[in-house]
Amino acid sequence: MKIAIAQLNPTIGDLPGNSQKILDAARKAVAEGARLLLTPELSLCGYPPRDLLLNPSFVQAMEIALEQLAQDLPPELAVLVGTVEENVKAHKTGGKSLFNSIALLERGKVKQIFHKCLLPTYDVFDENRYFEPGSEASYFTLDDIRIGVTICEDLWNDEEFWGKRSYVTNPIADLTILGVDLIVNLSASPYSAGKQKSREAMLKYSAVRFQQLILYANQVGGNDDLIFDGRSFALNRQGEIVCRACGFEEDLRVVEFDEVQRDLHSGSIAPEYESQDEEIWHALVLGLRDYVRKCGFSKVVLGLSGGIDSSLVAAVATAALRKENVLGILMPSPYSSEHSISDALALAENLGMKTHILQIGELMQGYDETLAELFARTEFGLAEENIQSRIRGNLLMAISNKFGHLLLSTGNKSEMAVGYCTLYGDMNGGLAVIADVPKTRVYSICHWLNRNDEVIPQNVLTKPPSAELKPGQLDQDSLPSYEVLDDILQRLIHDYQSPEQIIAAGHYPEIVNRVTNLVVRAEFKRRQAPPGLKITVRAFGTGWRMPIASKWASLQFKIQKKIQPV
Repeated sequence: MKIAIAQLNPTIGDLPGNSQKILDAARKAVAEGARLLLTPELSLCGYPPRDLLLNPSFVQAMEIALEQLAQDLPPELAVLVGTVEENVKAHKTGGKSLFNSIALLERGKVKQIFHKCLLPTYDVFDENRYFEPGSEASYFTLDDIRIGVTICEDLWNDEEFWGKRSYVTNPIADLTILGVDLIVNLSASPYSAGKQKSREAMLKYSAVRFQQLILYANQVGGNDDLIFDGRSFALNRQGEIVCRACGFEEDLRVVEFDEVQRDLHSGSIAPEYESQDEEIWHALVLGLRDYVRKCGFSKVVLGLSGGIDSSLVAAVATAALRKENVLGILMPSPYSSEHSISDALALAENLGMKTHILQIGELMQGYDETLAELFARTEFGLAEENIQSRIRGNLLMAISNKFGHLLLSTGNKSEMAVGYCTLYGDMNGGLAVIADVPKTRVYSICHWLNRNDEVIPQNVLTKPPSAELKPGQLDQDSLPSYEVLDDILQRLIHDYQSPEQIIAAGHYPEIVNRVTNLVVRAEFKRRQAPPGLKITVRAFGTGWRMPIASKWASLQFKIQKKIQPV
């Protein structure tokens, strides 16, 4: 029996469009001789639908769309479709009103429904807000083959692999006891750098441990801040990958279940990425393209400073949207260096994108004159520096409003972490493309881009980074080197290390204290920032839930100082 894995890119809430994607995949699967088609978790409505699930009319529309899809599908094909089902017992017994479900559609009918058992609540996930967990693992029989059905998190609870158990039950173990011939997992697993290796290692371990065939169908595409990388795959009982779909694009792959040997025949295997820089690049391109397309835009605008951050964002934008749909605005001030203009123009020429120059010197003078009396007898400082950034932000927003371009914010994660950015200035935008990319990673991706031909001008890669908001300004005047800063941030944000642990790793106490407090103080800025594409396991987005008013960082450092040996 041939089984097709449809790696689909749904749009949240687009029930007709998502149904058509499933139908198109079904027709292609039939053409390739498939008997069963797998689609991702919540493939009918797209993942994550969030509070759309609280709207009864949305849930009812999904039910109608599912019934219509069952009638439209080729009769010779069985299809697993991600949907929701009402928990009819909730009114009497309590619990959430919906299940996260998979529907088996065949010959015009909804034949069987399966419920997700394990509901994640960590990081970007909040499934307990909407769903009741399924009570038991279950399977269906197709052509005398017993096929166990799991949904995403259901396969992420192997205590032997993780060294701990996160949930009471382990659906893959339960299905093994039931004697299934193979297990399918319909997933919407968001991307983070290196996550595919973890997925494959985890499921390889489970395949060998439980002697199970596992077919994993993952969603692909960008939905708001989340990026889904696809890379669906299938494993035989030896834990060998016999099929893998492409990354960051829709795909359909077919594997064959040998009913005699009770194993999977090898299919086509898409290659892995050569480096993490290449992988992140494809994630950013997909995330930007889908955000623009799914939000109804076709063109974008961004400020070009001649620095490395805006250079990388411009490169991502032209790759995602084509050069004719990207407009770069240069806004030099009296403090701008000559190379900031020449580097930005050189970048634009390399990318083939359009540019326009707006001088802001006279606008700055206007602000100075208006504020002269109020600012009299004060020294030039942050207020004046930030006015420049806010002038630029206002100009970019004006262009966005006038021409209907989506404004892209160009700040990186290191800056967002410590607040080295200006509210209502360089933080303006509809999407923060590299807000989850640390500065050191920005450099490594740009070097990867230049591996064959110069995309990012060489001077952009070698000159010291500067906001150029006052004469001779460099980022390192206000921050430690980005190598030091990014290592501290990695330990603090991703690894949850205490100041004591970070200092023990070799960092100066004064720098650790300063960075820790900057991260806490910048929370109010991040709360007002545009959505940022998530490419790490700990991003300043949906999964980041820190208080704005907090003294824990300073108290933690004081505690650490008290326990230092004399």
